[in-house]
Amino acid sequence: MLNTIAHGLRDAGLMAWQVWWALVLGFAISAIVQAWIPRERIQRALGGAGARPVALATGLGAASSSCSYAAVAIAKSLFQGGASAASALAFQFASTNLVIELGVVIWVLIGWQFTVAELLGGLLLIALSTALLRLLVSRALEERARAHARGVDAGHQHHTAAQRMSLRARLTSRAAWWDVAHNFRHDWSMLYREIALGFVLAGLVGQIHNGFWNSLFITHAPGAIQLIQNAIVGPLVAVLTFVCSLGNVPLAAVLWSGGIAFGGVIAFIFADLIVVPIVLIYRRYYGGAFTARIVALMFIAIVVAAVAVDLLFDAAGLIPTTRPTHAEVFPAIALDYKLFLNIAAAIVFGGLFALSSRPTVSRTSSCRSSSRTIRRRPARRW
Repeated sequence: MLNTIAHGLRDAGLMAWQVWWALVLGFAISAIVQAWIPRERIQRALGGAGARPVALATGLGAASSSCSYAAVAIAKSLFQGGASAASALAFQFASTNLVIELGVVIWVLIGWQFTVAELLGGLLLIALSTALLRLLVSRALEERARAHARGVDAGHQHHTAAQRMSLRARLTSRAAWWDVAHNFRHDWSMLYREIALGFVLAGLVGQIHNGFWNSLFITHAPGAIQLIQNAIVGPLVAVLTFVCSLGNVPLAAVLWSGGIAFGGVIAFIFADLIVVPIVLIYRRYYGGAFTARIVALMFIAIVVAAVAVDLLFDAAGLIPTTRPTHAEVFPAIALDYKLFLNIAAAIVFGGLFALSSRPTVSRTSSCRSSSRTIRRRPARRW
């Protein structure tokens, strides 16, 4: 048992080494977007029904954090401020399936086909949830949920003060980069436990014989039967792992290596928004009746989207025909491009954390400085 645990922790470290640079790159880009792209006008446009608010919410979510908990909290704030339930759901699905860091990590661990499937499936999830919403949630229940949400504090805010600067000013402003560093550090503080848990679970599960998965997933059956069963069981396994969107990718790699259907792996990755802790957050934000309906809606959308993506990729011949071995899922550290990328990522990580630890530049002082500059100009011209 101790030997198995030791090997599992070793494999968890090897997998973390493989994607460290991708994680830092994704979090850094996400932090810049959160700090520098104006949101106020977009948020005001998210109310009402129709394709336009949902499309705007999708774009805002794709430019946001990949943290499942942050996505739920920000979506609550949007919904509280007047955004439709369809827009709030679109934001959640986009921010946990269409973000850069998730796509990069999936590509590194299990291949570009899964990244493309994640993006297409995420868009399909949004379309399905929008279509299903009115069937499962009445307008009266939506408004009751909104009233309930207005009494709850989301508790997650990103620093976005630099959005009022021009792009050129941001690039040379310490205050603007402090906003980026703060968001970078905040997202890591929100996610590091889930990411670490995901790697540890993947390492430990990788030590278990594939026969274990036969008790949960059908791996040897006619294609349609395996696909549907795997697409249903995949989200249920995700619910039991309690791991967020980035954290469940390492375990998805192990599931794919163990013989799970392509669609089952996609469904597993999609299901981070219905894990038990997040369902409890929904209940606190929106009440029990609304929560039960949107969780059922998301589960149906996840299964249908995963099956549809699998069938589409199978028809196009894009489903990988070979599965990674244990050595490929947990590769040894070597003198290759990942070594240099990880060193660069460590420098970026340390630099942003160091900047976030320093006091922010006083914007009042900056304004006063600008005022003094303006007052001096007439004297120089005179």
